[in-house]
Amino acid sequence: MRTSAVAERAGYSVQQIRNLERDGVLPPAARTPSGYRCYGEIHVRSALAYRALAAAVGPVEAKEIVRAVHLPTPDRMLALLDAAHAQLDAERAALREAEAAVRAISGEPIADVRPSDAMSVSELAAALGVRPSTLRHWDAEGLVVPDRATARGARRYSPSQVRDARIVRQLRAAGYRVGPLRDLMPELRRGRRLADVASALAARNTDVTDRARALLDGAAALSAVLAAQDVDRGGPSR
Repeated sequence: MRTSAVAERAGYSVQQIRNLERDGVLPPAARTPSGYRCYGEIHVRSALAYRALAAAVGPVEAKEIVRAVHLPTPDRMLALLDAAHAQLDAERAALREAEAAVRAISGEPIADVRPSDAMSVSELAAALGVRPSTLRHWDAEGLVVPDRATARGARRYSPSQVRDARIVRQLRAAGYRVGPLRDLMPELRRGRRLADVASALAARNTDVTDRARALLDGAAALSAVLAAQDVDRGGPSR
C-alpha cells in the first residue's frame, strides 16, 4: 500500500502516517527501488491501535504501548496495558467513593463538639492518607480552612472541618478541580448543590467508560498487530 491508502483506512492524513512511522508507532516501511514507501497490513493495524489507545490513555502513553508491540516479545506491551486497566479501575473506585462521600458525609450531623475532638494537621493527614502539605494547600485555596489554636498559628481542625476535608479528598480523587471545589464547598456545607456534584461525577463516570471502551478496542487492535507479525514471520511466535 501507498501512504495515502494507509491514511485513508486509519483515518489519518498522509503526514500523520509519516509522523507515526517516524515516532516508531508504525514499523519502518519498505521502500520501492524508486524510493516510495510501501506499507502492509501491519501498518494499518498499528495505526488503528494507536488511534484507539490515544482516546483511552492519551497520545504519549499510546505511542509507548504501540512501540512496545513491535519489540521481539510482547511482555512490555502487556505490562503497559495492565497498568492502563489498573488506572481506569482506580478512577472508577475513586468515583464510587466520591459519590458515597457526598451523599453521606455532607448530611452528617455535627453535635456535641468538644475541644478534644479537634485534629492537628498531622493527625488529619494520617487519617485521610494525604500529606500535611496537601492540607496546607487546601487551606491556602480556601477549600478547608482550619481554626488557629495558638498565637503561632497552629492549625486545628474541628469535626465539621474534618468532614469537609473528607469531602474534598474524595472529590479531588474523582477529578474535581480546585476552582470549582472552592465555589462548591460553601454550598455543600449548607446541603445544597448535591445535584450538581452528582451530575459532574456522572459525567466523569461516562468519560471513564468511554476510555475503557477505547482501551478495549485498542487491545483488540494490538492483538491484530501481533497476528500480522506472526504471518510476516511465517507462523505463530507467541
